[in-house]
Amino acid sequence: MKHRCSYRVRFHDTLVLGYALAGKSAMALQMFGRMRFQGLDLDTFAYHVLLNALVDESCFDAVDMIAKQISLRGFDNGITHCILVKCWCKQNKLEEAEAYLRGLAESRKPVGGHAVSIIVSALCKGNRFQHAATLLEEFTELNVPMEQAYGIWLQNVVQRGKLNWYLNFINRKKLFSRNVPRLFQYNVLVLRLLREYRLNDVFDLLIEMENDGISPDKVTMNAVLCFFCKAGMVDVAIELYNSRSEFGLSLNRMTYSDLINNLCWNGVIDEAYCVLRNSVREGYFPSKKTFSILAGALCREEKFDRIKELVVSSLEQKFRPCYDVCDSFIVALCKANRVEDAYLLHGEISRINKDMSSKTYFHLIHGFCKSNRGDIAAALLLEMQEKGHKPTRKLFRYVICCLCDMQSLENQFFKLLEMQLSHFEPSSHIFNFFIAGAGHAKKPELAREVFEIMLRSGIKPSLRSDIFMLHSYLKNDRISDALNFFNDVRQRRQIGRKLYSSIVVGLCKADKVDYALNFMREMRNNNVFPSMECYEHLIQLFCWKESYSLAVSLVNELEQTRGYITSFIGNVLLLHSLKTKKLYKAWVQFREGQDETSDISLLGQLIGIFSGCMEANQDIKSLEEIIAKCFPVDVYTYNTLLRKLSESKVDLAFELYDWICEKGYEPNRWTYDIIIHCLLRKGRRAEAQRWLEEMFEKGFDLTERTKLLI
Repeated sequence: MKHRCSYRVRFHDTLVLGYALAGKSAMALQMFGRMRFQGLDLDTFAYHVLLNALVDESCFDAVDMIAKQISLRGFDNGITHCILVKCWCKQNKLEEAEAYLRGLAESRKPVGGHAVSIIVSALCKGNRFQHAATLLEEFTELNVPMEQAYGIWLQNVVQRGKLNWYLNFINRKKLFSRNVPRLFQYNVLVLRLLREYRLNDVFDLLIEMENDGISPDKVTMNAVLCFFCKAGMVDVAIELYNSRSEFGLSLNRMTYSDLINNLCWNGVIDEAYCVLRNSVREGYFPSKKTFSILAGALCREEKFDRIKELVVSSLEQKFRPCYDVCDSFIVALCKANRVEDAYLLHGEISRINKDMSSKTYFHLIHGFCKSNRGDIAAALLLEMQEKGHKPTRKLFRYVICCLCDMQSLENQFFKLLEMQLSHFEPSSHIFNFFIAGAGHAKKPELAREVFEIMLRSGIKPSLRSDIFMLHSYLKNDRISDALNFFNDVRQRRQIGRKLYSSIVVGLCKADKVDYALNFMREMRNNNVFPSMECYEHLIQLFCWKESYSLAVSLVNELEQTRGYITSFIGNVLLLHSLKTKKLYKAWVQFREGQDETSDISLLGQLIGIFSGCMEANQDIKSLEEIIAKCFPVDVYTYNTLLRKLSESKVDLAFELYDWICEKGYEPNRWTYDIIIHCLLRKGRRAEAQRWLEEMFEKGFDLTERTKLLI
């Protein structure tokens, strides 16, 4: 009977331990309750495992209850103290944690250094380094073992880049003069020497530590290595790294990253690769940035076998960050136009059931499209969808355009359509991808065939289907087909704003202004309000064709219906005002006898100023204020204003350039081209050359018009 009771106790203990360790503290508490109901109890070890699990899962009410049970049974010890301190720190109740430890010290109970370390770590995370230092001093005076706490404090100081503050603080307060671990004193001296760049003395000090039997800890050695890297002394850093076993050096993630980054920047790629491989073996994964830097370096050196070896070996060892590592390397290979290698690596990863991110699929698909391998791109697109990623319409279109450039385009195109319809529920959404893609690839016949297949399948075309089909005709100058299709749509649905806007804008882009204007009038007659995009394209097209009276009438219509114009329309009008006085004449003729006190009348004055028909103060601020009353100002507006001012005074152009930058706008190609063009016309070639160099540095090139002046 006694044996059976003992067995039951151990059995229940095991269940409570198992649930607690598995992160199921609620089940552990439930089992503990059953035990207590049956008169059974946990031992010291099980109580502490349960208490720690409750803290980890933030079950703070239950923590208090279990802590009381431990205290009542006399089980409380240093482990209990550490867990309770961790509990308070997790709730950010650091004052309570400190008070608890002080209470232990006052009641002559042993205070463990690990408990102090927990509070010090929490204070450092909250950037309260000075308070942590005061706490270290306080418990050092109480003869608490503080090696770990000092190490944690110093490690946080170094990692946060507060080395100068730390050394100044030590000197000012004159702390840690006694009862301080010798290793910590050595660390202070090492950091002082590093700040003074006394590198030989640092090395001698490390030898002295070895002779005294004091092994440099992680804080010391990592600080030294990071310093050498940041000081550009990579050769010294790698020498120290190679001697790490001699000094008992163990690197942290930050040091590995610094060392690898600096080796890559100095072109020592093989050494960087070896360091990274060692870090993986030791279970450290440098940051994504470090991996991408090394991946780029390995790709530039065409060391793709090493990339594959590193990734595959890490995957086989089931390291957690491999997902990101693989993505980074595959993307790097794609960017280096080595899509075949990237695809092989993708195959290795797929074999061990690792899924790739949508970004990785995007780069792989783009890479094969650039290589005219639409068949592989299409297979990857389907695989991407099966993995739960949603391709964008743009990516779908890119693949379809690639298929349309292949020799057996119809076979490949309809094969992909068939695969999509067999893998996913047929819908207008799927057909829309193919209609839009075929239209973009200049294959309107294919688009129409897909549209007919959709109809035969009994799927009703959506509004988007009709718009994409219409676009496929308009983009390929199949105007009569577009008009016929539009009339067919009239028979099936009521024509709304989106369809009207699509045909008006499409006809404008096809340079069919008369058709576009007729549809615009039809919209208004049918009480459909034209979109702003319709106005923008029509006004722009009328200005190109110098039909300024029609452009002005549309601007006037906008004033009456909406009361404002967009930046796009305003910029078009100002640009054409610079080219000709005809726009201003058309404006005056149309607006004659109308109210000239509204904001739209200010636009007329602005057109007059830019066309040179009206005199005005060329103060930048005044002109900007007038423009801002007419329409929202953007960088294109400033560029147009720049052209206007540069016609008379170059210095005004420089002033406006500074004004643009002060406003937070990024000067673009046209900004630089206008200034350089103006300087060349004025014969100021040396200044033009300086601006040209700055322009090239930003990746811009001159327009053909300006190149003729060089």
